[in-house]
Amino acid sequence: MTEPTVVIVDDDQGSLHSLAFLVESMNLRVQTFDRPSEFLNQFDPSVPGCLVFDVRMPGMSGLELQTELSKWDYVPPIIFVSGHGDIPMSVRAIRAGAIDFLQKPVKDQVLLDRINEAIQIDKRARESLSHGDPLSEAVSRLTSREREVMDLLVQGRSLKQISIEFGISFQTVSKHRARVLEKLQVGNDVELVRLCLGCEKPSG
Repeated sequence: MTEPTVVIVDDDQGSLHSLAFLVESMNLRVQTFDRPSEFLNQFDPSVPGCLVFDVRMPGMSGLELQTELSKWDYVPPIIFVSGHGDIPMSVRAIRAGAIDFLQKPVKDQVLLDRINEAIQIDKRARESLSHGDPLSEAVSRLTSREREVMDLLVQGRSLKQISIEFGISFQTVSKHRARVLEKLQVGNDVELVRLCLGCEKPSG
């Protein structure tokens, strides 16, 4: 089985080498690019792992790169690490599916924890796709917003937190949650998390 690879795209050579050294210190494979165009030309999405993007880069920003990747059949989890980010940027990135948006300087352990989490998310997603299991089919019937709500529920976010993050009412989030539970045929958030983590739904 191919080992997970952490792919880093950052035009700042110092930051690129520092991040790569940190990831390698945890015995993880690393692939680095200093230009988004180079990444797009060479990256193999079949390799498991996650992506770590800077935001402000010449030619194509990290957010624009994220948009470009959304056209692909499958995109590994994305983590943004930037010294030039702001709240609108972070909200846009998260809404588009990023795992997190971290401000430089970021604590080493915080970044490593998020990378490990992203690798596990990628692993579960690939297993679901390869097995063609009912969960994948059910998730495919969710709208994009319902999928976003589901992802945040699985991460442990409350309905109030989700409503603030998306800038929508609590009632609207509640309706999205209800449709997610109905389409995935689970009765509550605990069963939803168990299902998405690959555990069997309890009988009865």
